[in-house]
Amino acid sequence: MTAKVVMYATLTCPYCIRAEQLLKERGVAQIDKIRVDENPALREEMIARTGRRTVPQIFIGDTHVGGCDDLTALDRAGGLTPLLNA
Repeated sequence: MTAKVVMYATLTCPYCIRAEQLLKERGVAQIDKIRVDENPALREEMIARTGRRTVPQIFIGDTHVGGCDDLTALDRAGGLTPLLNA
């Protein structure tokens, strides 16, 4: 996999954990996690970047995928692997 994956997350968020599991199942070796629970300024950055307040917020390359449900829907539609390989 060549696309960079960035995920805004918190330590205990079950949706963050599930999204990470799915990405790893699809061959992602590294996820750059931005922990918004450790720094409130990072949460503000996430909101400014995505327009959303909930975690996770996932970027693959320059594409904002959205949250865990969005990631799962993308995978079911067959779009996750091509995006990861782009």
